[in-house]
Amino acid sequence: MNKDFWNGKKVLVTGHTGFKGSWLCLLLYSLGAKVTGYSMRPPTSPSLFELCRIDQLIPTRYADIRNIHTLQSTILELKPEIVIHMAAQPLVRTSYLNPVETYEINVMGTVHLLEAVRNAIHKGIPIKAVINVTTDKCYGNKEWFWGYRENDVLGGYDPYSSSKACSELVTEAYRKSFFNLEDYESHGVGVATARAGNVIGGGDWAVDRLIPDCIKTLLRGEKIKIRNPYAIRPWQHVLDPLSGYLLLVEKLYSDGKQYSEGWNFGPDDDSGKSVEWVVKSLCSKWGEDATYEIENGRHLHEAHQLRLDCSKAKFKLGWYPKWNTECAIDKVIEWTQAYQSNSDLMAVCMKQIDEYRNIDMKSI
Repeated sequence: MNKDFWNGKKVLVTGHTGFKGSWLCLLLYSLGAKVTGYSMRPPTSPSLFELCRIDQLIPTRYADIRNIHTLQSTILELKPEIVIHMAAQPLVRTSYLNPVETYEINVMGTVHLLEAVRNAIHKGIPIKAVINVTTDKCYGNKEWFWGYRENDVLGGYDPYSSSKACSELVTEAYRKSFFNLEDYESHGVGVATARAGNVIGGGDWAVDRLIPDCIKTLLRGEKIKIRNPYAIRPWQHVLDPLSGYLLLVEKLYSDGKQYSEGWNFGPDDDSGKSVEWVVKSLCSKWGEDATYEIENGRHLHEAHQLRLDCSKAKFKLGWYPKWNTECAIDKVIEWTQAYQSNSDLMAVCMKQIDEYRNIDMKSI
């Protein structure tokens, strides 16, 4: 991440009140960007957004991504150079309960965002880079032991995964129809998608995510219950994919024609750990007699094996993950202990961001 590049850049982030969006806003703020957020109010209470007082750092527009008129007027007013689209219904199990809403937000929300960008370009707004953040679950999962590459078939068993695959297809259609690379010199907009794995980090309070559920259970002094102990996921600290997104933006901004495509941002192969391994590690590091048990019975379908091949991002962007799963768990515990002691959580996040940015890749 090049601080000289980001200093003063006008950035619009949708979905900035969520866990991942909040960390992104803090990261961009630390780099000197002029960030504005567009989102519904925080989806959980407590929330990282409120605990870190992010609304005091950046201007916020509380609005629904499904309201295309508000979104269009916001973009025309703000005149951003960079748009990072993260607004979403992000949970697999919630998508089983509310499939229509999931498709409305994740598919039509993407349509609205790209249509608003298209209209803004026609009106002379100098948008240079757009990233649609989707998920590793957008691939048609065949339960392979090797990682999915960006040219593998998209799919999705559940409504969430399917909606994100649809969002990828919407982005590709808009790129080909309205931001075609052959006409790049005339429109000047780089449009890409970013697919990341299971992100973890301090301040995630979402329901039905492994680490947040574990942390909430531990804070109550109860035994953790896990559904799918042998499921393997590409666990990564939230700052790893976020750094990839920002590096991709830097490339898109200067040469959108070369980088307008889909990109994977996942951990190295040795960070593909089972659910039970992650929970056992968390309990060991937490101490205080933290324990877990495997919950029997039938559960909603969830993928057993999921890995990403991130070779393209490594070779073409020069991006590499910096924190392995064990280190990521350490950072979650550090943040949670600060939360328990009523510490300044914005300062804790900024400290972790500084530590992350100051890592010398040559030493890894």
